[in-house]
Amino acid sequence: MMIEIQIVGVLIVNLAEVMSELESMGSEQTRKILSRHGAPANFFGVKVGDMKKIVKKVKKDQALALQLFETGNGDAMYLAALISDPQAFSELELDQWAHQSQWYMVTEYAVAGVAAEGPHGFEMGLKWIDSDKEHVACAGWSTLAGVVAHLEDDQLDLAAIDGLLDRAQSSLQESPNRVRYTMNGFVISVGCYIEALSKKAMAVAKHIGKVRVDMGETACKVPDAPAYIKKVIDMGRLGKKRKNIRC
Repeated sequence: MMIEIQIVGVLIVNLAEVMSELESMGSEQTRKILSRHGAPANFFGVKVGDMKKIVKKVKKDQALALQLFETGNGDAMYLAALISDPQAFSELELDQWAHQSQWYMVTEYAVAGVAAEGPHGFEMGLKWIDSDKEHVACAGWSTLAGVVAHLEDDQLDLAAIDGLLDRAQSSLQESPNRVRYTMNGFVISVGCYIEALSKKAMAVAKHIGKVRVDMGETACKVPDAPAYIKKVIDMGRLGKKRKNIRC
């Protein structure tokens, strides 16, 4: 029993220290910027670049990552993904993360990145895109985009991905706001990272046409899928996979 108390004590100290350091890195200017991007009330306003200073110290710590995510603090949840071990997640833990985070910066990038780099990415992505919760569906499409960019083609179910392109073509424009954004990202990812499906992804992107998404009080724009895919092809980078999805 004494050993268990000591172990728990260490984890609590580490959590408190990291939260304190995160808070010290926050700034009002970054808070204002991230608030325009839909950040929740519970966050400090930390730049990702500053956050990575903590990552260098902590490196990989799955137990601490789970604790950070449970705080509900937007910065801590993003940091949790950066220090986590994607291979260590159960499907249940990934599902909890996808449902708990409703800020798109965490859901579509941090959570989706963790899922895409782990062994359950494709299955969880397929499950999430059918959710009636917009943020969970977004996590699904972002995860699938990440899987496509990360895994070699012989590790992918190309027939299933082909079918997902058909689904995007028929349903993107009628989908909820951020789902349109992430579904568009999936089409781009297939067009850029899977050579055998690149032409179809381009055709789907052209058929879909201009994708309109309410980006809130920001200057952000929805990527033009045909132009984006063409640029990657022209650069000679078609099919060049990414080692890391989290960033």
